[in-house]
Amino acid sequence: GTTCTCPRCRVEQNNMLIPKKTRQEIYTALFKDGVLVAKKDFNAPKHSELDVPNLMVIKAMQSLKSRGFVHEQFAWRHFYWSLTNEGIEYIRDYLHLPAEVVPATLKRAARPEGTAPRPAGGREGGREGGREGGGAGGFRGDRGDRDSYRREGGGGGGPSRGFGGEKTVPGGDYKPEYRGGAGRGRAAPQ
Repeated sequence: GTTCTCPRCRVEQNNMLIPKKTRQEIYTALFKDGVLVAKKDFNAPKHSELDVPNLMVIKAMQSLKSRGFVHEQFAWRHFYWSLTNEGIEYIRDYLHLPAEVVPATLKRAARPEGTAPRPAGGREGGREGGREGGGAGGFRGDRGDRDSYRREGGGGGGPSRGFGGEKTVPGGDYKPEYRGGAGRGRAAPQ
């Protein structure tokens, strides 16, 4: 009998044939960024970033993963692959690239001119947190309106809403009574 040559049947037969041009395009994109993402959709006609079938991207990366050339992470119906050191060497040889060419994940971010490197010791400055505006939350800018709102208990809520105003606490003779809430454990003994 004849065997079907559609992409789905080729996958089931474990002999996915990927044209060399397509494989080179996939490897080039992977090497350029150092990472590659593909949605888990075997029937998608094209990959979201490359002009190749999504199935071929997934299978080419699966092949690299089985040989230890990429690390695979899967979350929310997406595959995420990142090159390992062995994978960088393999793809560099496959694409005949010089040793000076490295993936974007290994390049250091260029520091914009005029910015000084961060000090090696703790935080600088007398402010708490060492940041503008103080605290661990980072730059806060001018928060005059917000702070006054909080101090005055604004927003129409008043003391009844628990925003500002006088706080009241129960007296010492307050005894809360629990009657076994709905659906929470066993019923109270009677």
